[in-house]
Amino acid sequence: MAPIPQFPIETERLKLRPFTRGDVDDVFAYRSLEIVARYLFDPPLSREECAMAVQQRTTQTGMEEDGDRIILAVESRDGGPVIGEVSLILRSRDARQGELGWIFHPHSQGRGLASEAARAMLSLAFDGVKLHRVFARCDALNAPSWRLMERLGMRREAHFREHALFKGRWDEEFIYAILAREWAAGAL
Repeated sequence: MAPIPQFPIETERLKLRPFTRGDVDDVFAYRSLEIVARYLFDPPLSREECAMAVQQRTTQTGMEEDGDRIILAVESRDGGPVIGEVSLILRSRDARQGELGWIFHPHSQGRGLASEAARAMLSLAFDGVKLHRVFARCDALNAPSWRLMERLGMRREAHFREHALFKGRWDEEFIYAILAREWAAGAL
């Protein structure tokens, strides 16, 4: 796989960079919210749990083996707090498959920032890491997330109905994906 990319990754409005220990309060500001945790595997996190998560993320900046991940803090290019995070997980080195993910503070939603950050990660996945296919998944009730996947040019490949118990209810999950050749052809 590709070597560790050069950071930060800058877009028109955003800077994507590795996490630092100084990001704990910013991450706690959104990861402690029930509305953010609603569709995540984790419950709302305590400040101590956020500190542990941020510490772990500080080293997640490269992809060599299955399960490796690049998790980057997202902030405005003009500075200010971390407003979210984006991730790219290497799911299969042999098949060059990756999984894209994101978590954003509710105050930053509705302005296209998650789309901008996710596009930068897809560019990293296909142009930098040289993946063949990237997928993303979300709860079927999480319309903002699956709409983002569609804006990215991803297509819905699966709808798993009542496939798992999740936070006390039957979960329905959508899987979306995009291939390298679709990305290169401008599927956006």
